[in-house]
Amino acid sequence: MTIQYDAARQLFHLQSSSTSYAFELIEGRYPSHLYWGRRIRGNQLHTLASRQERASFSPNPLPERHEISFDTMPHEYPSYGNSDYRTPAFEVQYANGSTVTDLRYESHEIVQGKPSLEGLPATYAEADSEADTLRVTLRDSLSGLAVMLTYTVFNELDAITRSVSFLNEGVETVTLKRVLSMSVDFQHDRYDMLHLSGSWARERDVFRRSLRPGMQSIESRRGSSSHMQNPFVAMLEHGATEDYGDAYGVNFVYSGNFIGGVEVDQFRTARLFMGINPFDFGWKLEAGEVFQAPEAVLVYSPDGLGGMSRIYHELYRTRLCRGTFRDSVRPVLVNNWEATYFNFDADKLEAIAEVGSELGMELFVLDDGWFGRRNSDNSSLGDWFVDERKLPGGLKDVVSRVNKLGMHFGLWFEPEMISPDSELYRNNPDWCLHVPGRYRTQGRNQLVLDLSREDVQQYLIDTVSDVLRSAPITYVKWDMNRNMTEIGSALLPADRQRETAHRYMLGLYNVLESITSAFTNILFESCSGGGGRFDPGMLYYMPQTWTSDNTDAVSRLRIQYGTSIVYPISAMGAHVSEVPNHQVGRITSLETRGHVAMSGNFGYELDLTKFTDEEKGIVREQIIMYKALRELVQFGDFYRLLSPFEGNQSSWMSVSKNKREAMAVYVQVLNEPHSPFGRIKLKGLDPSLNYQLVGTDRVYGGDELMYAGIAVPLFHHDFASILLQFVAE
Repeated sequence: MTIQYDAARQLFHLQSSSTSYAFELIEGRYPSHLYWGRRIRGNQLHTLASRQERASFSPNPLPERHEISFDTMPHEYPSYGNSDYRTPAFEVQYANGSTVTDLRYESHEIVQGKPSLEGLPATYAEADSEADTLRVTLRDSLSGLAVMLTYTVFNELDAITRSVSFLNEGVETVTLKRVLSMSVDFQHDRYDMLHLSGSWARERDVFRRSLRPGMQSIESRRGSSSHMQNPFVAMLEHGATEDYGDAYGVNFVYSGNFIGGVEVDQFRTARLFMGINPFDFGWKLEAGEVFQAPEAVLVYSPDGLGGMSRIYHELYRTRLCRGTFRDSVRPVLVNNWEATYFNFDADKLEAIAEVGSELGMELFVLDDGWFGRRNSDNSSLGDWFVDERKLPGGLKDVVSRVNKLGMHFGLWFEPEMISPDSELYRNNPDWCLHVPGRYRTQGRNQLVLDLSREDVQQYLIDTVSDVLRSAPITYVKWDMNRNMTEIGSALLPADRQRETAHRYMLGLYNVLESITSAFTNILFESCSGGGGRFDPGMLYYMPQTWTSDNTDAVSRLRIQYGTSIVYPISAMGAHVSEVPNHQVGRITSLETRGHVAMSGNFGYELDLTKFTDEEKGIVREQIIMYKALRELVQFGDFYRLLSPFEGNQSSWMSVSKNKREAMAVYVQVLNEPHSPFGRIKLKGLDPSLNYQLVGTDRVYGGDELMYAGIAVPLFHHDFASILLQFVAE
């Protein structure tokens, strides 16, 4: 077992292959954190806690033991109101209006495997031998409220997951006002906080700053994980780099409102936390009911950001993503959106697909505009039936034409939205999120369906399934193009309105589970205006996400680099698009656009019928190269070499699991006169092997490539790139 309990010292020690995590029970009552870091045997874990009386302003729960104070104790799951003045992990309001809870240890159990979380996405173990799970039950004796802390240790993947559930075993209703999924107290504050922030078309910029006294946090109040903040926080020891130093990551397996951050207290200790955002949240828990919080994934690595990232990548690719396409290479696709927008007919679509087939593409994707009366973004969302004015033969005709060209067919949906100008809205005006008497804010001329309602969920399951059964569709792009406002539900009573946003997420997960389980032959890709919902919750149902609506190759350097901090390359959609780029107006070469897009799930999003013969030749070679490399790119180990946030160059590479094959990309953004000769040092190779640079007769030692590096061309223009492929002899 990877989890041991020392009964004499009342101490829990969780161990993966390289990580230890430990906590003890103070006086047999209160779970107190001891250690999280590099794996240790743990002979003297009980001596790691330092306790002494600090000040009268830090009260003592045990009058006879002045050295114990909740205000200074490193908690496992801190509560509110009974003398810990720091950020609590939870807050409960009782029938008498009070909010003080006194949780004490009641029992625990250790089991093999990893139980699922009902109604929620989560990582999983395929065999019980892969993981062990600890459940610790705490109880507030006065109210009867039971809180179960759940920890799972993946033996070989070096990850620990945490979640919490609340069971009301009292006789009165209680209200959950705050529910975080994890909290860890560190002994000092000598860390940097790293997070991923941005906006639409500029997702997941990397920000790093030293911790300071007080609160530093990120959050979303938008009803989704959002473009602005990703549900991920890392703490890095001062001086930690891409390859060296302690890195602690926490990622939230949830797609709605969240909060995460670090609080530094008066004693310069740091509390790291993550969970559902308490903003506008409340949950009534009747007697006998259970509330299950989402999962947080904790990863520690002594090998810097890169080591932490590769743990997340392997865990998410193999034990979060599911289904037929989890371990399958992804098709090279062409999407018609930037080629036609809403202005298309069956002949135009067939013409694009015909060129795509000629060039070696495998999948044609029909984007927005095929349904209802959808000629712009001001109508028809919710009316999931084919617009036969555009497509007189329906989807069957278009799919048949594409299939005859030897290509598969994919389709765009935006199921969670409703247009005021739609048959669905005219028939069901209360099916959107709204508050009676208040105006209904529109974004992109649309409203948000109320997925907290079972009838709305069933409508989506039925209508989307009907479309997917109507033709041989093998790919779905599931989009969501606005955030929530006027968050209220017509079916919930007044005292449950603050449950709406979370009930929406539970409803969405139910819809996704139903549809993806029924259509296992379909590759689902999630999208929210690009990367506005790039989170582990969505990856559980859909193994890839459209990384950003911004397809400019230079912008994508930062977007894809930041995304790779947590998420695997197999999860990233990346396309070559038109120039001047439709988002930023930049002109980059077809070669550079290809090199950047090949570092993800590769595709094109432009009018292929406008290609010159020269451009067709370049694209044909790109596709041949990518097909030879895609298993390496999608499933190899990923290493970041040069950061686009730190200089004028960017570089990264992928290495096969057996270290016999590697691919590296180097991009120079702006040309500089008299710049130094460039070399990049590769990573992850076997220093004892020799590697041939494909396309040349040059052979390098793995040690030479990693320690001395390899020269890159001295380019004489902006936005230049090179792709290097190595094969071991």
